[in-house]
Amino acid sequence: MDGSHPTTHYATFTRVAAIVWIVIAVLLLLDVVLRGEGREAWIAVAVLVATIAAAYLVWLRPRVVSTERGLRVINPLRETFVPWSAVLWVDVTDVLRVHTPGRVVRSWPLRETKRQKVRDNMRREAGYRDADDDEDEAGARPVDLAARRLRQDAERYKTRPLSGPVRDTAEAGPAALGAEDEPQTMVPLEVIVVVAATVSLVVAVFLLA
Repeated sequence: MDGSHPTTHYATFTRVAAIVWIVIAVLLLLDVVLRGEGREAWIAVAVLVATIAAAYLVWLRPRVVSTERGLRVINPLRETFVPWSAVLWVDVTDVLRVHTPGRVVRSWPLRETKRQKVRDNMRREAGYRDADDDEDEAGARPVDLAARRLRQDAERYKTRPLSGPVRDTAEAGPAALGAEDEPQTMVPLEVIVVVAATVSLVVAVFLLA
């Protein structure tokens, strides 16, 4: 990985599903706008817009981004920035977890979907099973591979840390603004706008249509 560029980890299936549904919903929305009439058409528009917003927030937006400054853990409604100095370990139980001195940051989209693997991870967490960090990379589960690469990133960036607080959101995301040595969580403006606009449209349609 080129250290000057962020690396993004996400759930491929849900991301593809979100794109497919958004395309379908937009086509349905155009059909309703062009041919629909009356109250039922307005309700259909509101429902379709709400599903598009939900697909974006829940399936398309969530991801984990490795930057020079730290990790952006982007979940449906919140984003957490974890500076590299605060990353103690990255592992997987049911979801990918970033361990810091004060708390554990969980990644909503990067999760283990195989039940037996989740049970094995939980047993390892409880001390009943040895860690499998030396497992062959070719046979590793996708989320385990992501955790391993993030651990490697942490080791790499900790050897040449960037000093000073983050002052540009383009550098490591909005939650990183002003962050220093502790994880910082926020609800991004993007999420507030999407949720507020969608709720306003749905309420207006059901009250006025």
